[in-house]
Amino acid sequence: MIRVAVVGVNNIGKIHCGVYKRHPDTVLAAVCDLMPERAAAAGREHGVPHYTDLNELLEREAVDAVIVATAGVEKGSHHYEPVMIAIEAGKSVFVEKPISNNIEEARRMVAAAREKGVRLACNLNHRFTPAAYKAKELIDAGKLGTQLFINMRLTIRNPQEDTEWLHMRALHPHSIDVMRYFGGNIKRVQSFMTKAPGRSSWSTVSINMEFESGAVGHLTGSYDMSMRHPIEFCEVAGDAGRIIVDNVYESMTYYPHESDELTVVRNSLFGGMKGFDDTFDQRINRFIEELKAGVKPEEITASGADALAAQEVIEAAIQSHQLGGVPITVPA
Repeated sequence: MIRVAVVGVNNIGKIHCGVYKRHPDTVLAAVCDLMPERAAAAGREHGVPHYTDLNELLEREAVDAVIVATAGVEKGSHHYEPVMIAIEAGKSVFVEKPISNNIEEARRMVAAAREKGVRLACNLNHRFTPAAYKAKELIDAGKLGTQLFINMRLTIRNPQEDTEWLHMRALHPHSIDVMRYFGGNIKRVQSFMTKAPGRSSWSTVSINMEFESGAVGHLTGSYDMSMRHPIEFCEVAGDAGRIIVDNVYESMTYYPHESDELTVVRNSLFGGMKGFDDTFDQRINRFIEELKAGVKPEEITASGADALAAQEVIEAAIQSHQLGGVPITVPA
């Protein structure tokens, strides 16, 4: 059994606690939160020890993995300290996205995990669906031929105005990770952003991309759309065919250029994913499977390195916008 400690037990942290408590291969060993009342409430609810100090928790409890479900500014400013403490202790780490809203901190986390030889994974859950798995299988089998372009759209409604870059840093680790999952590393970006009426943040964005493969791409993102609409769309095209993944988990369709026979994966109402929240379980299940299998740190799916790569693209896009849409090379 894998013994897990959850750090940060508000909102997403509560979901984590429930998942690890009911999973057949894990034990929720302890919880930790800087707010004593919140930590105590989670401890009582789950019948486990609670702490306000992660160092103390790791000294007293036998733990295999630390789940960092903190938040902070732009959903990521509180991740750094607990992640680094857990890495230093030699524990496997699963961190919420973004890995950090501070690119230097993100780089240090990934470097520390590599130096210590520990597993660092991130909750980039949008790629963990049967539709995405099938798309990736077809791409890897060469069904698209030479990849030419990727078009991505991720839009939700979020009225928060924490900072002017909240939309970019908090939401688009997901969209960029999906684009990298299908298309590989992104080499260069050019971005343009706008503010919806009454907003102080850059709430809608348009980003052009060049992949290392030579393919091109585009991301449209917004915090200004109705949640009644499909939130996500991804189109991957090559010289032999194209694939569309619609609304994260609902369907995948493969269109070969020289045939009328389509390949379609639909999410069944009976036995399929019941909603977007199921991507959470799908992603965590993969993390647990990889811990059980003893997967090497450098082979972890949706790793800290993947999360850092997405943040590098985000920071390059912000820089491009600040410079009036000048193309920016993404750090390797």
